[in-house]
Amino acid sequence: MSVTSIKVVGVGLIGTSLGLALARKDIVANLSDKSKVNLDLAITYGAGKNLDEEPELVVVCVPPTYTAQVVIEQLNQHPNALVTDVASVKSNILAQVIAGSPEQAARYLGSHPMAGREASGPIGARADIFFARPWVITPHDGTAQKHIDTLRHLAMQLDALPVVMSPVEHDQAVALVSHLPQLVSSALAARLVDGSKEMLNLSGQGLRDTTRIAASDPQMWLQILSQNDQKIKPLLSSLIEDLKQLEASFENLADQDSLAVIQDLMARGNSGVESIPGKHGGKYFEYEVVTALIDDSPGALASLLVFVGEIGVNLEDISLEHSPGAPIGIVEMQVLPEVATKLAEALT
Repeated sequence: MSVTSIKVVGVGLIGTSLGLALARKDIVANLSDKSKVNLDLAITYGAGKNLDEEPELVVVCVPPTYTAQVVIEQLNQHPNALVTDVASVKSNILAQVIAGSPEQAARYLGSHPMAGREASGPIGARADIFFARPWVITPHDGTAQKHIDTLRHLAMQLDALPVVMSPVEHDQAVALVSHLPQLVSSALAARLVDGSKEMLNLSGQGLRDTTRIAASDPQMWLQILSQNDQKIKPLLSSLIEDLKQLEASFENLADQDSLAVIQDLMARGNSGVESIPGKHGGKYFEYEVVTALIDDSPGALASLLVFVGEIGVNLEDISLEHSPGAPIGIVEMQVLPEVATKLAEALT
């Protein structure tokens, strides 16, 4: 079921991005925010307008702590509208909505676009943030099929991939693939605080990859983690147990049992990486990496990509790293093994 009258409550990163994405589909979102500064910014960016009209769909994009309260307010304010939210935890919010507005809870259907950036607020918004990202829809016992269809259509309109699962299943999933990784990344990045400049100058892409999300907003994450603590704690305990065993094994690396502990952990890590869906959601595949150096200047990367296309090589993935102390970029191109030699020879 398609809707064209959509109200977005809260124009931070996701709310403004939603408005921008809808604008690409010629839908003018009705924007609302308690912050006049954020609202004016979102409108200036073209994410929508502040309109006086009755919506068919309300999307609540406020911090998790306030989500249930705002959902209930919108259910009361718009008695004929479907109300959804984009919070990254679903079970607690659903329970609060049912407790606070049981007679209207059937018009609430939680959802969660698995999209985001380290940047926050409307200034970090992007119209393509939902592209090819899962958009989880979490129906409950009172949800009508037509409401599920409405959100499924919205996700597809925005080029996202709709996924339907229960609120509990969703919270278990995000604890594993989102919340625990955030804690691990932050804990690792915290070790760098005491590192000297000379040490940190040796940083490479591996460190950047594993600490990228540590730049996320701590206040936002405190709200998320506190809403999903019961799902996160067992995973955290399991991780800590692995780290304790790893620490103990370093007491005596001459012992074969100690080496076996390390090897087992790394082997399980290999298996875990392989279980992550690869390109187009297919099976994980190990690509060959071909490295090229480019000048740190406008057009250098574009010229390289054009050249690779001209010789008929398809890039499966690409990463760019800047060399410390030198005006060059290091481009790592992942390609199928059968074309790796061809590309490497063409670049020499």
